[in-house]
Amino acid sequence: MNRPAPLESRRAVAATAALAAVLASGAALGQYKVTGPDGRVTYTDRPPATVDSRITPLNARGGSAGSESDLPFELRQIATRFPVTLYTSAGTCEPCESARALLRQRGIPYIERQAISAEDGDALERLTGGRDAPTLTIGSQTLRGLSPDVWTSYLDAAGYPRQSRLPPTYTPRPPLRIVERRDAVPARAATAPAARPEAGGIPAPPPPGPGGIKF
Repeated sequence: MNRPAPLESRRAVAATAALAAVLASGAALGQYKVTGPDGRVTYTDRPPATVDSRITPLNARGGSAGSESDLPFELRQIATRFPVTLYTSAGTCEPCESARALLRQRGIPYIERQAISAEDGDALERLTGGRDAPTLTIGSQTLRGLSPDVWTSYLDAAGYPRQSRLPPTYTPRPPLRIVERRDAVPARAATAPAARPEAGGIPAPPPPGPGGIKF
């Protein structure tokens, strides 16, 4: 007669299954990159009803990292379904360095976006619900503040291998600003002056996540 699995083992299996279900439920959520007539770029989970903006559909949280063609087939599938984005600050941030080291050691293909200005901080809050650095998104799931055990659990649930399978030729992308700007935007009409970005108020930041900083 087979003995029932220990309670702790059953709990661990249930927790992993729950994480996988949560990740799977958000995998199909779309996101859009919207470039306004003034060159300002914002991100949203639904396309705006406007003809003045250029709308680009993205994978969840901003696309896929590095050169996908260089990734092994299985890893490329996981990265497409559950893309990983790391949000950091441009200044001195030891937790951000630890976050990069964790992802690189495990061989996670990821995109890094940095908060440099108050505008970046506003965009970070809209995207993740906070201004903490580092913040990690896996598919549609947001993990604020560095917590290696939690991050590892979610990466496991998403199906990322525990040992790096990145090829030697893989080159990660350099960090990008959260809010992209264009130096020149074609005018809609010769007589129409270029629109200027409107300055918005900065909302009160929430408490920082564990081990991180806030903007």
